Amino acid sequence: MTAPLEFYFDFSSPYGYLASERIDALAARFGRKVRWRPILLGVLLRETGGTPPTQVPAKRSYFLCDFARSARFMDIPYAQPQPFPVATQHAARAYYWLLDQDHALARRFARAVFRAYFVDGQDISTSECVLALAAQAGAEPAALAAALLEPVLKERLKTECATALVKGVFGSPHIIIDGEHFFGADRLPQIERWLVSGGF
Repeated sequence: MTAPLEFYFDFSSPYGYLASERIDALAARFGRKVRWRPILLGVLLRETGGTPPTQVPAKRSYFLCDFARSARFMDIPYAQPQPFPVATQHAARAYYWLLDQDHALARRFARAVFRAYFVDGQDISTSECVLALAAQAGAEPAALAAALLEPVLKERLKTECATALVKGVFGSPHIIIDGEHFFGADRLPQIERWLVSGGF
């Protein structure tokens, strides 16, 4: 069986959001599935020595423009959220708990989180927002609220971040296809060609 694409992202990543809106349909055209793996970009940047581009004064205005321009180019709704970026550990931990219950539910939740932040401007850093989005996706919020207080989910996310680093993931979105790494939503055309040809 052909291995799924591995899609690493942070829920506060604009390019991660843009990739999330296209990656499943792209993979499906080639009979491939996608394994969604939220991580914490702050952890990856700390370990790799990176800096978010919007925190570099010389880059900030360009990237804020490019987020919106890229969304227009891809015909994806986008509104620059404030505050930006935000902490996403609650959303990421909730995703992994939901994934263990129901893959489809976890995927609905992940899409809802991205759209809540990048379309509706909701504060996805709060557990209240995360629980509300999970409930709207079909989850039991009380059970999830209890799970978010347990250390097991914290350790799960730490492990996911550590595993991503070992694999060479350094940002969001970072997509791995059969061992080949692609970074950024603008790599979707390259990913499509790779899936067509089996490499180039």
